[in-house]
Amino acid sequence: MKYYSTNHKAAPATLAEAVKKGLAPDKGLYMPEKIVRLPEEFFRNIGEMDFHDIATAVATAFFGEDIPSDDLKKIVCDTLSFDTPVVNVHDNIWSLELFHGPTLAFKDVGGRFMARMLSYFIGREESRKKVTVIVATSGDTGSAVANGFLGVDGIDVVVLYPEGKVSEIQEKQFTTLGRTITALEIAGNFDDCQRLVKSAFMDEELNGTLTLTSANSINVARFLPQAFYYFNAYAQLKRAGKAGNVVFCVPSGNFGNITAGLIAWKMGLPVKRFIAANNRNDVFLEYLQTGIYTPRASVQTIANAMDVGDPSNFARVMDLYGSSAEAVRKDISGCRYTDEDIRETIAAVYEKYGYVLDPHGACGYQGLSDNIGPDETGIFLETAHPAKFKDTVDSILGREIAIPAKLQEFMKGEKKSVRMSADFGDFKKYLLEMTIK
Repeated sequence: MKYYSTNHKAAPATLAEAVKKGLAPDKGLYMPEKIVRLPEEFFRNIGEMDFHDIATAVATAFFGEDIPSDDLKKIVCDTLSFDTPVVNVHDNIWSLELFHGPTLAFKDVGGRFMARMLSYFIGREESRKKVTVIVATSGDTGSAVANGFLGVDGIDVVVLYPEGKVSEIQEKQFTTLGRTITALEIAGNFDDCQRLVKSAFMDEELNGTLTLTSANSINVARFLPQAFYYFNAYAQLKRAGKAGNVVFCVPSGNFGNITAGLIAWKMGLPVKRFIAANNRNDVFLEYLQTGIYTPRASVQTIANAMDVGDPSNFARVMDLYGSSAEAVRKDISGCRYTDEDIRETIAAVYEKYGYVLDPHGACGYQGLSDNIGPDETGIFLETAHPAKFKDTVDSILGREIAIPAKLQEFMKGEKKSVRMSADFGDFKKYLLEMTIK
């Protein structure tokens, strides 16, 4: 299968090229030339299938023409060494828990899949030239990518994150690893980090010296695999007899997660509609209301992974809908929650139902609670373990939540990061100096 750029000014790329380049030469994002609709038989039988078989069928629809079936199944099975369970919170509201992977965040799926796919393609090149993965993070992307790629032959990872704007636990998960992982602490916000990554891909000297790729959700091998758990969620609801009129509410920052859900829908997944839940960074909600997209500087919130003022994957949403706001509104609604709203939701859900939400999942839960109909089954995405935001959640609940053993191990490590300005010249110089070391 070929992959085209959302800007439609670059030549179509093979899967290997799209994965290794990350961003298209015309600054667009790669999209698959076709979205294969899965057969009705697949959905009739999905409740009887396990996660690996479901994900392999979905992966084959995108990658089966480029990767032999045995190799692709191995990539899928190695990626999904954990489950993504659906848990009933109360009545017709369910939580899709995406925090059971190595770094306890939803990005473990995409990060691990991309690491294995990139390693697969590198291993088949005669030159075996080292690849440098650069990734901007507002929280969980850095840890998922760093841990997914740690120790993979031929791949170095550089994580850029905004100084003072990620939780201590999130920071520890990618600044304590060392080896092939370098953490750059940028004096700015997430949008500055994302700008530096995009600028690196456009710089001729850097690309002539290094083989660069991105592990942000701009990369097709990062965002497409996230469709796996939408199918798995539906399969679990079907087993429970609750698969009618399914509504997904997705906490949305860079919009890779909800875009993967939309792809799943276009592959035939029986979904009624989607809700995009924003925090104070509500450029998408504003777009739904006005039809005009106005990116702006992000604002810091307690749901920090959603602190994105210019979501990259908005371009993919526009591509899927022909840049028609009217068409988008038919399938996706939006909502916005302040820090105070988030705090109230976390406290209320715990008091009433004994379920602990993280700040991002709180946006998803409240989005459903405010918008779901009595005949609908709602799933919100609980994108990270609440303990990753322990200080915030503890202060809201007035009690200490337990830290899982996986997180405790990360907290023992020594932070090692390089502080850097948000100037591209400084970043470029650092990357070039890396090649000399």
